[in-house]
Amino acid sequence: MIHTEQQKALLDWWSVSHRNLPWRETRDPWAIMVSELMLQQTQVSRVIPKYMDFLEKFSTPQECSQASPALIIEAWEGLGYNRRALNLHRAASIIVENYHGVVPDSLDELLQLPGIGPYTARAILCFAYEKDIGVVDVNTKRVISRITGELLPPQELQRRADELVPQGKGWIWNQALMDLGSGICKARGVDCVNCPLKKFCLWGGEGIDPVEQRNKSKRPSMKFEGSDRQGRGRLINVLRKRLVSSSELEEIMGWKGDPERCERIVNGLIKDGLVECNVKKEYSLPS
Repeated sequence: MIHTEQQKALLDWWSVSHRNLPWRETRDPWAIMVSELMLQQTQVSRVIPKYMDFLEKFSTPQECSQASPALIIEAWEGLGYNRRALNLHRAASIIVENYHGVVPDSLDELLQLPGIGPYTARAILCFAYEKDIGVVDVNTKRVISRITGELLPPQELQRRADELVPQGKGWIWNQALMDLGSGICKARGVDCVNCPLKKFCLWGGEGIDPVEQRNKSKRPSMKFEGSDRQGRGRLINVLRKRLVSSSELEEIMGWKGDPERCERIVNGLIKDGLVECNVKKEYSLPS
């Protein structure tokens, strides 16, 4: 595993190779929470401008909770997975009601908030409150698996990640691991030659990649084109601008001749709290 020499090698590399990202310029827990929810399944390049715009409008949990869910969903345009916007609004309301408008700083309390899972909770604790804990995302998981040269179940992976953190340097350490995974120790086109940890890596780019072994058991990814998610997104995008009548659903969602599918999807959106329907059978974003 990584010890003092290896930790120094990675941190020295990061000092000259790090990415400049706006959420790295703050320790505001609310701003960190916003960035982490936006970054779930969305590319960094798409998140940056939306993150900046969102915080201009809703710079605190109070401002977010006081806005209607529709306004939050409108501000989320272009990021996809609109349920995250609703979760953020719900979380902001709980933070205001239960924590005097301050994002909690304990793992158990964070995990009780809508949309906050183990990774996001630990990211807030590390990047906002500078706790010395491991933050395991897809990039750090890849780096740790390759360095150790073995497949690790989630609990063991988290324990190893926690052990790696240099005392008092949790924030910079986790940022460095993430940048290493995104820029050097990538899923494809791995650059072992320029890796600062190449001397200490048990995989070293040779033989069976531990990550590839892990991925063999994964289900094949579903195509977005023609998917339910695409239809949901199309409807939400129109609802950001206006009401939609039931007679328009097939055309808007792209499934002409399939009213049953449209009705199933819109009912799912209503159940999720992302859409409302009035007595005239017109659909809107939640008020």
